[in-house]
Amino acid sequence: MIVAGELSPPGDKSISHRALLLASLATGCSRIRGLSPSSDVESTSRVLRLLGARIPELSGEIFIEGVGIDGLKVPRSSLDCGNSGTTARLTAGVVSACAFRTTFIGDPSLSRRPMRRVAEPLRFMGAEVTLQNGDCLPMTVSGGSLRPINWSSGVASAQVKSAVLLAGIAGRVTVTFTEPHPSRDHTERMLAQMGVTVRNTGNRVILEPSDSLQPLDLHVPGDPSSAAYLVALATLAQRGSLTVRHVCLNETRTGFYRILARMGGDVRLLSEREEGGEPTGSIDARHASLAGVDVTPDEIPSVIDELPLLACLAARANGVTTIAGAAELRVKESDRIFQVVSNLRQLGVEAEEFADGMRITGTDAPMTGRVITNGDHRIAMAFGVLALDPRNSIEIDDPGCVAVSYPNYWSDARSLLK
Repeated sequence: MIVAGELSPPGDKSISHRALLLASLATGCSRIRGLSPSSDVESTSRVLRLLGARIPELSGEIFIEGVGIDGLKVPRSSLDCGNSGTTARLTAGVVSACAFRTTFIGDPSLSRRPMRRVAEPLRFMGAEVTLQNGDCLPMTVSGGSLRPINWSSGVASAQVKSAVLLAGIAGRVTVTFTEPHPSRDHTERMLAQMGVTVRNTGNRVILEPSDSLQPLDLHVPGDPSSAAYLVALATLAQRGSLTVRHVCLNETRTGFYRILARMGGDVRLLSEREEGGEPTGSIDARHASLAGVDVTPDEIPSVIDELPLLACLAARANGVTTIAGAAELRVKESDRIFQVVSNLRQLGVEAEEFADGMRITGTDAPMTGRVITNGDHRIAMAFGVLALDPRNSIEIDDPGCVAVSYPNYWSDARSLLK
């Protein structure tokens, strides 16, 4: 297999969600270019429109006239978040300060994902939050006047942290949020760009109340998680090289590349400029022989989305790779520990499942079998890297599920095969 060429990945999904939410709350007109084309980001735009935000049809460049911090309206119906946990959790933070009742629903996958971790701090701030299905959606938020919060989270989660920060913005109250390990900090960076006083000391964030948000002028950088699948394809190729341009290189998102380099990967991150408070640049990659490594709990927050991909690369590495401290994978779009291990075994790879991780023994034998994705886009794309290698004969049961995050994944990946 030869992989060669260069391309730009779609706009970062995490940044796109936050740009739509915060531009809606700004005072003035925001300009946003390069939004993620994913169905998850479409879910956020749909939910914001129901709340009275002036979100146009998403395209390469949009202008959003903000309604201000107090400008959201009572929705005409329940907010259907589709498959997007980011949409549900972050928007719940915003409406917790609105003096009306909002109900969040989602597809079957999202309706199995935990929401209590968001509900608890919002309740502490003064919102009434009801979960109608144990720990999951549907979720109803009755908002109003909020009080300041000093919260210690049991999990490192950018979604939980962002929900509380957005509640602080919408409720005009001080927030102190502490987590066991630093999680991605896009919300803090964007708020700072919009004139908010926010201090981030790694695993602790302090936000001061603000009367208004300045509008954004943002070109969303490329998604490093989407780029990772293309870099993995180049790593497993026999020849060639790949350059991925205009990628977000925020250090809370580049754990995959650090671990890949530790495995022996030939990958270079070239920082070039800053976009909206985010470091951006290019990634160069080419074939390398990989060796197994241990992925430790403190590394997990910066690589959580790419762990299925790391496991697939580990299946082609020399020796054993272990992943520990990743119990969060159990409550993603699927139980990703189970899905990864069971699919690797189906392909003939020696793999073992643990409560919070897995162990994979690499092999150079051809792989044959059918991958069951359970509708999970990360599983489809991770095993897609192995499926695109002509030495293997692998079928992905639901290739279309990649639209949740990277609709053009298959065409982009195949365009690099020479």
